[in-house]
Amino acid sequence: MSQVMEEEIKRWTERRKSALVLEIIHGRTTVAEATRQFDLTPAEVEDWVNQGKAGMENALRVKLEDVR
Repeated sequence: MSQVMEEEIKRWTERRKSALVLEIIHGRTTVAEATRQFDLTPAEVEDWVNQGKAGMENALRVKLEDVR
């Protein structure tokens, strides 16, 4: 896993969640592997992935001022 994920995790900050979600999206790990490695529930990790995807969708939405 990436450098961010190598350290022992005591608290899941936004940065750590983002790093894990990117690892999953890039295919470097799976939800199942992450749940086993970090003692998380599948629902928790899948929720983070869904939130990440929704955030990307919102960030990439066309803004009216960009169309002009």
